[in-house]
Amino acid sequence: MTEKKDIFALNINKGNELVPIGTVVIVDFVEQAVMIYGRKQQQEDKNEIWDYVACPYPQGHLSDETNIFFNHDQIQQIIFKGFETEGEVTLRQEILEKGGH
Repeated sequence: MTEKKDIFALNINKGNELVPIGTVVIVDFVEQAVMIYGRKQQQEDKNEIWDYVACPYPQGHLSDETNIFFNHDQIQQIIFKGFETEGEVTLRQEILEKGGH
């Protein structure tokens, strides 16, 4: 029999793969939740490719100055997992094949 604490758990496993666009997460260096709206993004003034670009949630994209760039391992918690279709899964696989996360 499953324990009650398992039935009522609200955790969403972040896994090791990129999460879908629209996912709302808590990252270790921002005080509020952020919503992912891009993957494998390059910051304008940096040469590094980040796993994600996000905007503050619930405000949304306010300006380029509020963009938050981070990598998968910086996700502390998934609050909401974005919409995941067959097309999303196919695109994520293509990103992985091209050397993504």
